[in-house]
Amino acid sequence: MTHPNTGSHRAVESVYSNGPSAVQNPLPQASIAETAKILADVQLPTVAKGPIIRRPRVVAVVERMGLEARAVTRMQDMAKKYGQGPLLLAVPGRNMAVVLDPEHVHRVLEGSPEPFATAETLKRHALKHFEPKVALTSHGSDRARRRETNEQLLDHSHHIHRMAEQFMPAVRQEAAELLERVDAAGGRMDYDMYFGAWFALVNRVVLGDSYREDTELVELMETQRARGNWAFFRPVDTSARAAILTRIEQAVDGAEPGSLAALMKQMESKGEIDGSREENIQQIPQWLFAFDPAGMAGYRALALLASHQDRLDAVRYQIADQQLAEAPPLPLLRATVLESLRLWATTPMILRETTREVEFDHGVMPAGTSVLIFAPFFHRDDANLDFAHRFAPEVWDHQRTREEWPLVPFSAGPGICPGRHLVLLLTSTFIAQIVGQRSIDLLSHSLEPDNLPVLLDNFSLRFHLSGR
Repeated sequence: MTHPNTGSHRAVESVYSNGPSAVQNPLPQASIAETAKILADVQLPTVAKGPIIRRPRVVAVVERMGLEARAVTRMQDMAKKYGQGPLLLAVPGRNMAVVLDPEHVHRVLEGSPEPFATAETLKRHALKHFEPKVALTSHGSDRARRRETNEQLLDHSHHIHRMAEQFMPAVRQEAAELLERVDAAGGRMDYDMYFGAWFALVNRVVLGDSYREDTELVELMETQRARGNWAFFRPVDTSARAAILTRIEQAVDGAEPGSLAALMKQMESKGEIDGSREENIQQIPQWLFAFDPAGMAGYRALALLASHQDRLDAVRYQIADQQLAEAPPLPLLRATVLESLRLWATTPMILRETTREVEFDHGVMPAGTSVLIFAPFFHRDDANLDFAHRFAPEVWDHQRTREEWPLVPFSAGPGICPGRHLVLLLTSTFIAQIVGQRSIDLLSHSLEPDNLPVLLDNFSLRFHLSGR
C-alpha cells in the first residue's frame, strides 16, 4: 500500500503572502484550451449529475460513457504537466483554481474557515434555496455559532451518538418492513424500495415517528434541492422554503421522544446551544439533505459486499458477535460504507474560497478564488494508490493522519461533516439488518473486484435477497 509522506517538504509555505502579490507572482495558469477541457471533463459531468440532488438519467449516462474515469485521467494529466499547483483556470470574470497536490488538499481543508472559507460563492447560491443560514455557507461569528450547534446536536466528537439506543428500534423496524416488501416482490430489491425505507428511518431519527411517511416534506425538499442545482440561475421560491422551515419548526416544537428535533428543543431550553430558534431550525434541512447521499453510499456498500463474499462473511461474523449490543459499533460495516464513499464520492467536488491572498510554493492565489478539490482524483489515483480501484476497507482500520494520502469522504479539517459518525452509525446498522438476515446477490452489475468502476449508478443497482 502506498501512502506518500506529503508534508515534510513544504513547511516553508506561509499562511498568506507578505511578499509579492498575486499579480506580481501568479500561480501557474491553464491555457484557455486546457481550461475548456477541465471544465468539460471534470466540472460539467459533476454539475450535470446534479450537485444538490442527483438526476438519475444523467448519472446513468455518465456511468455508461465512463465520464468520471475521464475526469480522473484529465486531472492526472494536469498534475503531470504542472506538478504541485494549484492551477488557476482561465475563467472570465471569476478566479478559480484546482488542487493537484495531496499536501495542498490537507492545507486547504485544514485552513478552513480562514483563509479558505467553506462559504464558497456557488455553494451559497445553491443552498440558499432551502437553508440560507446553514453553517456550511456561513462565515465569521455566524459560522462559529452555527457550527457549534451542529457539532453538539450531531455528537460530532463521538463515534456512537448519545441517542443511539433510542434510534435502534426505528432502524430495526424500517429494515424489517423493507425485507417484507422485498419478500413480497419475490426477493427483488431496487433503489426506490431501499430509499423509501431509508428515508422513513431518517425522518423518524431527525423529526420523530409521526414524520415517517411525511412525503410532502420530502417532496418539498427535493423540489428546492432541484432548484439549488441551478444555483443563482433560478430565483428562490421563498414560499416553498418557508414551508419547509415551518414544518421542521413544528417538529421541534412537538419534540417527539427519540428524535434529534426533541434533542434540539431540550438543549435550547437548557441554554446548551446558542442562536435563535430560526437559526437553529435552518441547520436541520442540511441533515435531511446529507442523508440522501448517505442512502446512496449504503446501497452501493451492499453492492460491494455482494461482490466480495469473503468480506460479507467477515461482516456477518461481526454482526453475530455484536448482536447483544444495543447500538453495535460494527467497524467492518462502517469501513465498507467509507469505502463506498471513497470509491464513489457523493461529494465529488469539495469547494473553498480564499478570504485573502494565499502564498504557495509556485505563486500567490488571489483573494476571492474558488478552490476546487476533485475528490475522485485523489481517491482513485492509481499512480499513487495501489488500492485505488479495489475494495480496501482495511485502509480505515485506524484514524487517518495528515501524513497519509488524503482520503476525504466527509471532507476534513474544521469543515469536516459534523454528522459523519451519525451517518456511519445509521448506515452500518441498517445494512446489518439486511445482510444479517438475507443472502444477497447483485443482479444488475458484474463488478470486477480488482477493477471497480469509477462511477457506480446507484439508481440502476438491483439485488436479489433470499432467506439464509
